[in-house]
Amino acid sequence: MDDMLDADQPVGLRERKKAKTRAAIREHALRLFREHGYGGTTVEQIAEAAEVSPATFYRYFPTKEDVVLQDDFDVLAMDVFEAQPAHLSTLAAMRAAVAQMRASLTPGELERFRETTDLTLAIPEVRARAIDEFVRTIQIMAEAVARRAGLPPDDFAARNLAGAITGVIMSATLPFRAEPADMFASIDAALAHLEAGLPL
Repeated sequence: MDDMLDADQPVGLRERKKAKTRAAIREHALRLFREHGYGGTTVEQIAEAAEVSPATFYRYFPTKEDVVLQDDFDVLAMDVFEAQPAHLSTLAAMRAAVAQMRASLTPGELERFRETTDLTLAIPEVRARAIDEFVRTIQIMAEAVARRAGLPPDDFAARNLAGAITGVIMSATLPFRAEPADMFASIDAALAHLEAGLPL
């Protein structure tokens, strides 16, 4: 029924409704994780709190782990990356995009970023699922890098560079326990090191 109603709505309204539902599911999930623990919270409880069906939950998040991992930050960051001036190198544009994204985050969004990072490090099943999320992130980044360079979406060099960018970011942040602002500083330092050719 919801899908039939959505079909009659303008695309902009439909997308805003989807984004609002997705955000509500994620917000209630994180609240329930805080209150009952990750393992003590079921998809059914999350769906009930967000006033959606479990089937709707799974349309937005394929697994419970994805509620923690899929924050759309990578998609938004790639939009900002592609909007950077053409004269910037790929890595300089990536650093500028990360800095711009960091500056745009509210204190609440930074807190959620810290919270989901902690959950990813602490919950084994989320950590395991994160591998799939890294693969998805590399794909999204590779396509954005290729578009910006005027290359085919499956270009080998673009995918290699996306993998290198993801790798240095993972190396700089996976053992992280500091504040989000420091995490972004570490990401920029990692990208700067890659931009310099990874000198020792």
